[in-house]
Amino acid sequence: MLHAGGSHDGLFFEPTALGRVRAGMRAFDEEVFGPVASVTPFATDDEAVALANQTDYGLAAAVMSRSVGRALAIGKRLRTGLLHINDQTVLGDPHAPFGGRGMSGNGSRVGGPANWDEFTQWQWVTVRDAPPSYPF
Repeated sequence: MLHAGGSHDGLFFEPTALGRVRAGMRAFDEEVFGPVASVTPFATDDEAVALANQTDYGLAAAVMSRSVGRALAIGKRLRTGLLHINDQTVLGDPHAPFGGRGMSGNGSRVGGPANWDEFTQWQWVTVRDAPPSYPF
């Protein structure tokens, strides 16, 4: 159900809120990169975790709660590369290694010094001005 937004101006999609989103809907089953909030109701923490882990994607998740301990306990059960407790999911600073789970992100770790391993191959190179005399 569309609660707000839903249109675009050229390539720019306006902020959109979708309610009663459930499994089988593209807004539930796929990653949405845009200003879209998909709301899926749940009754228990266990149901919320099962719903969140039902998708093949796991780039980022946010858990909002008055209890940080409860939010952390829920977060530990989520298959996600980035976890935000009482914060939005757009604060994944690239200076710290991160990556998505499942079909999200690059399937590994990206950011900061981790990029050296992710985007390069190590090679040992020895250089001398002249070849040594062999045999030793």
